[in-house]
Amino acid sequence: MIGTRAYAQDIDELVIAYNVNLPSWDPTVGLSAVNPTLQAIYQSVFDQFILQQPDLSPAPGLVTEWGWNDDKSQIWMKVREGVTWHDGSPFTAEDVAWSLTRAGDEATGNPIQFIWSTIGNVKAEGNMVTADVVRFEPTIFKWMYFLTGYVLPKAYYEKVGPEGFEAAPIGTGPYMVDKFERNAFVRLKANPNYWGGKPEFETVTIKFVTDAASRVAEIESGNAHVTIEMPYEEYDRLKGNANIEGTSAPISDIGMIFLNDVEPMLDENVRKAAALAIDKKLIIDRLLSGYGVAIDTLQTPDYIAYDPSITVGYDPEKAKELLAASGFSPDNPVKFKIQTTRGFKPKDYEIIQAIVGLWRKVGIEAEIEVYEIAKHFELRAADTLAPAAFYNWGNSVGDPTTSTGFAMFGPSPHSVWDGEDLVDMIGPLWGEADEEKRIQGWKDVDRYIAENALVIPLLQYVQPILHSSAVKVTPHASGALLPHLMKRS
Repeated sequence: MIGTRAYAQDIDELVIAYNVNLPSWDPTVGLSAVNPTLQAIYQSVFDQFILQQPDLSPAPGLVTEWGWNDDKSQIWMKVREGVTWHDGSPFTAEDVAWSLTRAGDEATGNPIQFIWSTIGNVKAEGNMVTADVVRFEPTIFKWMYFLTGYVLPKAYYEKVGPEGFEAAPIGTGPYMVDKFERNAFVRLKANPNYWGGKPEFETVTIKFVTDAASRVAEIESGNAHVTIEMPYEEYDRLKGNANIEGTSAPISDIGMIFLNDVEPMLDENVRKAAALAIDKKLIIDRLLSGYGVAIDTLQTPDYIAYDPSITVGYDPEKAKELLAASGFSPDNPVKFKIQTTRGFKPKDYEIIQAIVGLWRKVGIEAEIEVYEIAKHFELRAADTLAPAAFYNWGNSVGDPTTSTGFAMFGPSPHSVWDGEDLVDMIGPLWGEADEEKRIQGWKDVDRYIAENALVIPLLQYVQPILHSSAVKVTPHASGALLPHLMKRS
């Protein structure tokens, strides 16, 4: 048996029922590196350059101070001293310099290489690291606490190679990998020498339970102490039960529908009708028990480029008019496929079912295809998503480049809309040094996207967490469920 029952007050082994499998241990390469849901596991074992606190603000991590020189031609970082890797070897500034250089090397397969390659000539001297600015990237330090922004051990990695690292990964993080059974669980042991202080639970077992109903059963039966992403009615049902508590808070994730620039989405009437026919408030109230915030751009109210004046609205009659102009009606519907996960996020499949029902009323007939989240990443990277595809986008740094930018910039491996007009609008914003001009530029892009229905934003998520009353959970606004933030009640 993997874990002790949850209701014992003296928990020796903390058991978490998690909603996704871990395909790979290297947090800097491959498609799993850009899966926001996996970051909680990665952050348990590896440290990022800069620490991100539960309210999303940056704080000293392995890098304790950072900045640009006066003319922004170089960046500098001061590296924490006295840290050790899980194998006992010393962590040094060389590890930081090597990790940054490796991340910027196209040959390593880092999916964010185009960001890391904006710096070069990375050098370590003492506990300082410097790098030349190859192309000015205003968000470079934000990426140091975002996707792929992890420090790996130079000497160990070069000794064992990628396969050896996959078999026995080490980091400087709060937990060390004790045992890993693919598609089943990972067991972690507390790092007694962690620079941030030894975590409270000596052993943490993360069970991979991709079915939402099974996760509910895990917590209700007492076989797990903590779980996330269950249907909200189950959350409401169980959170007041004896021995079970609930914690919910808005997170940086959004639900959205990618539109691929293939037929019939090349018809702007079809796109606009699809957006106008969705009653977001009704869906949030009926399916998510009110746990969610309706959005009309890829920014939540917490992101720095949020503009409340950009609205789309719900107008099924206008949707019918637009479809009629293209020769479609409820009797002669436009037809396409929409892809979605099922059970990965609360009511993901049911949300798409409801949207398909609303679409049917105006003259859109959509066929639902269910896939695993890993398949979504595969298809999106190959630019072969269906004409419509539901996805949850994580943007824990709240910057418009990491929401609208990567989702909608055609050359990005994370985008499926390749229109040159949008590429031309977004292109200059990547390196815009005037922050006020940069943010206004992104707001202009969001308005253009909304007016032309190039993507369909739906909602900002509220994350439901159920946990044993014997465990105190600190939610993280990124959505990362971090065991080292958990305490005994």
